[in-house]
Amino acid sequence: MALSATMYHFQISLSDVERGVYTEIDLRVARHPSESFRYMMTRTLAYALLFEEGIAFSKGGLSASEEAPLSVRDRTGALEVWIEIGAPSAERLHKASKAAPRVVLFTHTEPGLVRKEANSRSVHKLESIEFYALEPAFLDRLEPLMTRNTSFEILRNEGRLYVTLGGRTEEVALELGSLRES
Repeated sequence: MALSATMYHFQISLSDVERGVYTEIDLRVARHPSESFRYMMTRTLAYALLFEEGIAFSKGGLSASEEAPLSVRDRTGALEVWIEIGAPSAERLHKASKAAPRVVLFTHTEPGLVRKEANSRSVHKLESIEFYALEPAFLDRLEPLMTRNTSFEILRNEGRLYVTLGGRTEEVALELGSLRES
């Protein structure tokens, strides 16, 4: 018998000073049995940090390999932003940058490995892909604080990300980087 996804209910108070976005997000996240906490939390943080009208998780979840894990569509349904999570292949990044005018990648893995893969073949508009790397240790510190029903605060200011829950604040650098190898 196949295992089913575990549902998480997150109530997020978002203060994104850099984008001028201040809002409350009531979010339900399905965690696939094969999905690590780091991946799920990276998806969740990407959703919050790119929050705007039209943002959504893929309808097919992790098994929908033809879709972006997260995307932003306009009112007509046209794809505006492809949001990739993890360590996608160069081929997947190429496909994403051909499909959407804006591509954003959030990773929870070693940035050097992600860059090496991205540069392993020609990727359409590689230099315009927005790249954020979350330190695995930061995500690991959040894991014991998260339950299936958690309220927390996210603050982004001056290249820093602060997540506060259970009276504790965890902090990490969140800077826009490049996928081009130096």
